[in-house]
Amino acid sequence: MSETEVKTNPQGDPITSVAVPKSDGKKDPHAEAKKQRVVTPEYMFHEAPRTKEFITGSEAAKEAIRRSNVDLAIAYPITPQSETMQLVGVLYGEGYVKEYYRGEEEVGVMAAIAGGSRSGVRCFTATAGPGTLRGLEGIASWPGHRLPVVAMFTCRVVNAPLAIQPDNIEVAYLINCGMIVFHAENQQDMFDFIMAGFTISEKNDVTLPVGVCCDGFFVTHARGYVRMQDRGIKLPPREAWRGAVPVLDAENPPARLSRDAPVQKSNFMAYNIHAVWQQEVWAAVERSRKYINRYMGGLLTAENVDDAEAIIIASGSAAAQSREAVRLCAEKGIKVGLIKIRSLRPFPTQELRALCGKAKLIVVPEFNYVGWLAKEVATAIYGYSKAKIIGGPRVYGGQSMPVELIVDEVESGLTGKKSTNVALSSIMGGQVNPDEVAHFMRSI
Repeated sequence: MSETEVKTNPQGDPITSVAVPKSDGKKDPHAEAKKQRVVTPEYMFHEAPRTKEFITGSEAAKEAIRRSNVDLAIAYPITPQSETMQLVGVLYGEGYVKEYYRGEEEVGVMAAIAGGSRSGVRCFTATAGPGTLRGLEGIASWPGHRLPVVAMFTCRVVNAPLAIQPDNIEVAYLINCGMIVFHAENQQDMFDFIMAGFTISEKNDVTLPVGVCCDGFFVTHARGYVRMQDRGIKLPPREAWRGAVPVLDAENPPARLSRDAPVQKSNFMAYNIHAVWQQEVWAAVERSRKYINRYMGGLLTAENVDDAEAIIIASGSAAAQSREAVRLCAEKGIKVGLIKIRSLRPFPTQELRALCGKAKLIVVPEFNYVGWLAKEVATAIYGYSKAKIIGGPRVYGGQSMPVELIVDEVESGLTGKKSTNVALSSIMGGQVNPDEVAHFMRSI
């Protein structure tokens, strides 16, 4: 080939990447991965020594995958998860992930992940915002097919005009699909939730997909301290025979389901089959509670709730902002507690009822417009708490949340001063106008 000739790929694009240096035959790029030893989930999560590193959320996800014994990872780029899946590709090169490739788009990725899980292997993927919505039909089918998968959602704006900034509105679409949904506050949560997700999703009485959500950029691209187990250990492999449904059999493919008349015909049998199966999927979500408690330490965490004048309930990055608001309130002599929701599905209904029974004021800050968490909280504690619930403040479209907004809602809520940041229709319970409460409940 002449010096001026340019190599191209099949699409005709110039190839500009640098070739991998030829191996001298002495160094095995998979050597470290081959040395990993399998340990029990109990040892991994509760006993293994940890060391602290200052890394990004994407790097934390990578390190979680390194220790999770993943068979198949499929990537399709979309900001802000692209870096995460790129790093997972590095793990493939190092031998920590058995198979890895780039899908053609999100619909194909979610279908391929379903096929991989049906065949009995441990699968991982990630997406964000418009990618989540494009792949949602496939994602929503995973629970019904009882597919243990872990998917990471690095939440971002989905509404027009298009933007890439953080906004967790897509969680509102995910929490009613039948999958288990965790919401990570920081890099440590990303690391822990992903690893625990594989273990929980594959339990025989669960056998469901797990979605690990975070607020994009705030977590994926920022750095934080993460305490990690040694990279020389990994979770046990998936034992697909333990699952709730049989894995794919090449001689008896699942295509036969499309020929089952009772499922396809619009008659009572079809309705009944679907209804019973939905009940079983949601029963499996509920059965995951004991494993979340065992491997993650609970569906929520509570700080300074006893004798608090007000309680802030938050999830994701809003929990970090709320923690600072609690500190500022303490400087003003106001006792404020913080409840951080870690699991959105299953939702910690009983835990919230126990913690909020004596609360006078509850403030629910969120990084989205519709206030899906406030609605979940109001529904969970309705009739179990007389607290005034302020569904906000809310920021969206990528805006940051000034801590002062949360402090203002605490102060105005306790003093009776009218809020200037939260709509009247999003203020519930307590001494508020019954018509306003009714308006809010109708909007749930």
